Amino acid sequence: MGYFVEVSGKVKIYVEDLNPNAEKAIVFLHGWPGDHTLFEYQFDKLYSLGYRCIGLDTRGFGNSDKPCWGYDYNTLSDDVREVVEALGLRNFTLLGHSTGGAIAARYMGRHKEYGVRNLVLVAAAAPSLIKRPNFPYGVEKLSIIQTINDTYNDRPQMLRNFGERFFFKNTSEAFNDWFFQIGLKAAGWATAAVAQTWINEVLFEDLKKISVPTLIMQGVHDKIVPMELADEQHRLIRNSKLATFEYSGHGVFYDQKDEFNDILVRFVENRLY
Repeated sequence: MGYFVEVSGKVKIYVEDLNPNAEKAIVFLHGWPGDHTLFEYQFDKLYSLGYRCIGLDTRGFGNSDKPCWGYDYNTLSDDVREVVEALGLRNFTLLGHSTGGAIAARYMGRHKEYGVRNLVLVAAAAPSLIKRPNFPYGVEKLSIIQTINDTYNDRPQMLRNFGERFFFKNTSEAFNDWFFQIGLKAAGWATAAVAQTWINEVLFEDLKKISVPTLIMQGVHDKIVPMELADEQHRLIRNSKLATFEYSGHGVFYDQKDEFNDILVRFVENRLY
């Protein structure tokens, strides 16, 4: 079932809530420039195993409201906190992919891990997506600036180019069109603003504050979030495990969806390793 939760500023956040009566909940935070439907192949499987699957559309993306403000990590994590409180969630697993992983990291630091039992970071854009003077990993700042410029000048072509780098396995033309349409649902200004946040903000201190069991999932062939970022997350989060996927790119949740789902379930059930 789908519904909206109104957060501060009268912004309505769309929530897809599958199997709402189940006791064990997993909250999914999608990456840029997608929405909750990217986790279709997790929702398909996990509800049948007795999990409540809750997918949030980040403000500016998917079915959520698209204001012209609020695309910093503080505000985006505050949105998550307000949804968590509105739904009365406790002892849930928080899963964030890519930018969703960055938002999850800020949530853990800013909101003191409120309600979270386990954390899952999937190809997370943390602690910094771009290279910095004291951080030699990540992507070049100029490439993000180019993405922002392309968003304002030819967003459809930018999305096509992004989709070509997202998955490692070959995907059908129909699947590629589906992925493209998800990106088009976002607002152009939100798409650019979140990309600017990659430049403006870092998450080193947020990662150091994480104390709950954390699973880091990373595709070896990721062309968007380099493998080195997962290594840094593993180093900074003291209670973390790193699972690498040899046949996956950025879209590890689809490239190796069966293995992904299996490892996720084993982690949530404390049966990993």
